[in-house]
Amino acid sequence: MLRYIAYRSLVAIFLVWIVVSLVFLLLHLIPGDPAELLLSQGSIAADPKAVAALREQMGLNEPLWQQYLSHLGGVLTGDLGASFRDGASVSGQIAQRLPRTLEVIAAATLLAAVFGIPLGTYAAIRSGGKADAVVSLMSSIALSTPVFVVGSVVILIFAQQLQWLPAGGFVSFADDPIEHLKLLILPAGTVALSLWAVITRMTRASVIEVLERDHVRTARAKGLARNPILRGHVIRNAMIPVLTITGLEMGTLIGGTVLVEFVFNWPGLSGYLVSAVDARDYPEVVGIVITVSVLFVFLNLVIDVVNALLDPRISLVKS
Repeated sequence: MLRYIAYRSLVAIFLVWIVVSLVFLLLHLIPGDPAELLLSQGSIAADPKAVAALREQMGLNEPLWQQYLSHLGGVLTGDLGASFRDGASVSGQIAQRLPRTLEVIAAATLLAAVFGIPLGTYAAIRSGGKADAVVSLMSSIALSTPVFVVGSVVILIFAQQLQWLPAGGFVSFADDPIEHLKLLILPAGTVALSLWAVITRMTRASVIEVLERDHVRTARAKGLARNPILRGHVIRNAMIPVLTITGLEMGTLIGGTVLVEFVFNWPGLSGYLVSAVDARDYPEVVGIVITVSVLFVFLNLVIDVVNALLDPRISLVKS
């Protein structure tokens, strides 16, 4: 197991290096001068002196290999540069906003798993019946409903009509824990709906597949009750693809909660990325892209290790 973890960790480090290098290369392959692009406003050309000064500030006058080493060194030390808009540290801004986005994703994943895994298992056990049809219909509706529609509906119902929860905003947990949790419920629930549908459908398909395996049929033939079979033979094996797809969905959500953060005025990382792109703030965009990529790779590493713990046979295979 330790050898497997070490191997997967090396692969993760290699993938991070590839991502960091690709971000650097892609930015330098884009036609045009980044400094001139940042300083120009519409049809008004930028001042050549200002462009030259900004190129010097960005290190664009240095050889490409030296720029790459500086870029790589900054990533390794956690120094992602300073914002062109206000001079603030990009690393500091990301460190401030990232936990807010991760909090929404973690709460949404918990809600989706708590409701999705039991419902998916229940539907699989009664495959082809009314319960299975109802669960499948519910998950299909959840998957096909856009997140901004869900967000608008829950605000209308729970914030405006019932007035149970605030419509949006942000208060830190340290300042007011109760208000913070109230503000978290609606955005987390909105994100959880589509994730719940994915987990439910994957759980159903995985449980049905495991129920058809020979060792489960043998357990049934020996007269074992349904619940011991589910606990001892089905659920553990069925959770491997469920965990994998959940990890991929969580990684996608790290940079994909833009609409949720916008609808609920939640100051997270996704909204920060949109504002950085709109302002053409090169260090901010690069820093956010690298952060999201590193988190995605790390999350997949964790999922690989958890899967290996659930099924030790996985650790015997290095690829």
